[in-house]
Amino acid sequence: MRTIRGWFRETTGDLPVTFWYLWTGTLINRLGSFVLIFLAIYLTRERGFSELQAGLVLGLWGVGGAVGTTVGGTLTDRWGRRPTLLTAHVGAAAMMLALGFARDLWTLAAGALLLGLFAEAARPAFGAMMIDVVPEKDRLRAFSLNYWAINLGFACAAILAGLAAEVGYLLLFVVDAVTTLTTAVIIFVKVRETRVVGAATTGAVHTARRGALRTILTDRIYLGFVALNLLSALVFLQHISMLPIAMGEDGLSTATYGSVIALNGVLIVAGQLFVPRLIRGRSRSHVLALAAVVMGVGFGLTAFAEAAWFYGLTVLIWTLGEMLNSPSNSTLIAELSPAELRGRYQGVFSLSWQVAGASAPILGGLVRQEAGNVTLWLGCAAIGGVTALFHLLSGPARERRAASLRRPAVAAPEPATVPVPPVPQVAKAATPAPTR
Repeated sequence: MRTIRGWFRETTGDLPVTFWYLWTGTLINRLGSFVLIFLAIYLTRERGFSELQAGLVLGLWGVGGAVGTTVGGTLTDRWGRRPTLLTAHVGAAAMMLALGFARDLWTLAAGALLLGLFAEAARPAFGAMMIDVVPEKDRLRAFSLNYWAINLGFACAAILAGLAAEVGYLLLFVVDAVTTLTTAVIIFVKVRETRVVGAATTGAVHTARRGALRTILTDRIYLGFVALNLLSALVFLQHISMLPIAMGEDGLSTATYGSVIALNGVLIVAGQLFVPRLIRGRSRSHVLALAAVVMGVGFGLTAFAEAAWFYGLTVLIWTLGEMLNSPSNSTLIAELSPAELRGRYQGVFSLSWQVAGASAPILGGLVRQEAGNVTLWLGCAAIGGVTALFHLLSGPARERRAASLRRPAVAAPEPATVPVPPVPQVAKAATPAPTR
């Protein structure tokens, strides 16, 4: 019992109050994250669109998300974390309702575009706020706890969404909008602005504004890291776009897909809190390479799946890779981002998810339609292997860059502390990101 208590204190203790409000908002938002999970099924079965048309709508969601993360990153650094989060959440809730009532293809496409824009604009602000409030020594477990909340909500949402879809798909859009608004209320009431711009930092911020784009575009180490995440995301997002279609063609119901994909969240909920201790002190490039291989194997085995239990097995395998990937990714983003450009660096990283969100369903649908189901999933396995190789090759340079950015931060005085009383998916990606 003492061991359990000690582990619990080590995992959750001494984190800022603001973090827990952010964590609560994440959990509530993810509990209602129905729409993206079942959008491909909704478009093909309920609305009668082809796989390619469904891929187009999902792709436009990704295009909107790409714009959203870019704009959101800039607003996060210039306007502030809190107002960006509030605007993004309220806009996303409104567009979810609009998408639920849309009927023709182009209205659905426009709704998906705008939904992606608003929903993903929250990601850079949320990521920057997390880095603002959590000290560097606590970030690995803080990001793991947040990822745990994402997947606890996702596991529940996947099962509930499968049941709710049997009642009516409109219910999915309504519940998703309500939970998104609830998250906005938590931010409005409990979370204060965390961006600190004092006299000592004003000049740096002005310089950053003038040269931000040039700084990011010439940061080859960071862009290489973003490119590798893009490859992983192209594979990972097939679980939203092509997996439900493949399972449907094997005669499996919507509820079965919901139960199978819920295994992803259940496994993460059961094991994610132990991952920080497992990978602590290990080479992050090796952990990321292993994660890419495991994810590739899991998705590759989908080529041979026909029964629900086999699909469930593939989900369990690639989920293990996801669990290794997420905390290492999150801490690297934080350490590779200059403080004055934190929002925009977060935005560029989120952009890789949105590019994948735009292209994964289209590419997946095209490959599946032209070359077949087996080729699609074996191609995912090959991408995982290539990604792993490049993580091993680029890892040392990333760690040197992270160390060089940490040194000035140690020498400089700490900025004013974040206010004490003191929180945002739509894709697990997306994240999500979620926003999976």
